[in-house]
Amino acid sequence: MNDSGLTHFDEQGQAIMVDVSGKTETHRTAVASGLINVSRPVFEAIRQGTAAKGDVLGVARIAGIMAAKNTSSVIPLCHPLPLSKCSIDFELLEAECAVKAIATVKVTGLTGVEMEALHAVSVALLTIYDMCKAIDKRMEISAVHLDKKSGGKSGEFIR
Repeated sequence: MNDSGLTHFDEQGQAIMVDVSGKTETHRTAVASGLINVSRPVFEAIRQGTAAKGDVLGVARIAGIMAAKNTSSVIPLCHPLPLSKCSIDFELLEAECAVKAIATVKVTGLTGVEMEALHAVSVALLTIYDMCKAIDKRMEISAVHLDKKSGGKSGEFIR
């Protein structure tokens, strides 16, 4: 680590992949969530399974899982990780006319899975947008954040 405390930069300020070789392998979990606010017609199409492109939440679930598995291909300095679990759950929020996506990612490894959980949620929400944009393009993705993480040197975090 350099003097600034920023682990993704060397002493000369060049971007680097963090050296995790000296870390201890631990069980690590991260949970992230986010929202997509939709119109009433989009909400009903999702709930009733009538969107023209098919099972919106089923496809978004697969997209989120695939995203978690491929995070290191998209986020330049992330380590490729052998994930032991990735699940994507959805809550239909009637009053808000929104869908909440929740990603849970686990690994036994040398580095955490926060980015994998955040990436999974983001892609799941983008997939909902893609599958429903023919109904209404005014959907809004928001509140993507880390809810909690455990394992590793920094221990437990709960938002």
